[in-house]
Amino acid sequence: MGNLDVVEIGYKLGTFFVPFLFALCFHEWAHGMVAKLKGDRTAEMEGRLTLNPMAHADPIGTWVLPIVAILFSSPFFFGWAKPVPVNPRNLSGKYDMFWISLAGPLSNVFLALVTTVLIALAHVYITGGSAKGIQQLLQTFMVINLFLAAFNMIPIHPLDGGKILEPFLPVDWNRWLLENQMQLNLFLLMFILLAGNFLAVPVLWGAQQLLQVSIFIAQNLV
Repeated sequence: MGNLDVVEIGYKLGTFFVPFLFALCFHEWAHGMVAKLKGDRTAEMEGRLTLNPMAHADPIGTWVLPIVAILFSSPFFFGWAKPVPVNPRNLSGKYDMFWISLAGPLSNVFLALVTTVLIALAHVYITGGSAKGIQQLLQTFMVINLFLAAFNMIPIHPLDGGKILEPFLPVDWNRWLLENQMQLNLFLLMFILLAGNFLAVPVLWGAQQLLQVSIFIAQNLV
């Protein structure tokens, strides 16, 4: 393996995997923080109320699949972390689990919005050879967060979307979804492999809108 290959691998991991890892950890931290605010400290007691990737990492979903996808330029880039533990017996409100589940996708939307402002600031205040690289890194981080938010909102267990929908479904429906979770997971995997463009359309559209917002902010900073 030549020096060029090492540099290219390092560039890909720094540009794609590091932002992905942070977005994933922030997503899980948000679940645990809202659970704590709702009265359940299980995540905190198990050391999951942290941004340390080692606390959230799943060997396959956090390390192997994303890194392999990045190194081989796979069009199917996805991954996951270990679910944050929540004890429903510590919750008192009917919609507590709804808010705990929604916190994950909302945290990624929040990061995408913060990145929008950072892109505007970088456009105005960062010049020279590093400007293009920083802009690309920020835009990649924005897209990753929008993708994680959209992916996790798919209304299938064990994704956040399934838990978000749970309070609004009849008890029998929720029981069926839980009992057939294994089959639904297989369906979800097929969905990821076959419908990548389905998620790409709203994600890239959303990223384009946020980039327009960043341009507007930058123009008003000058």
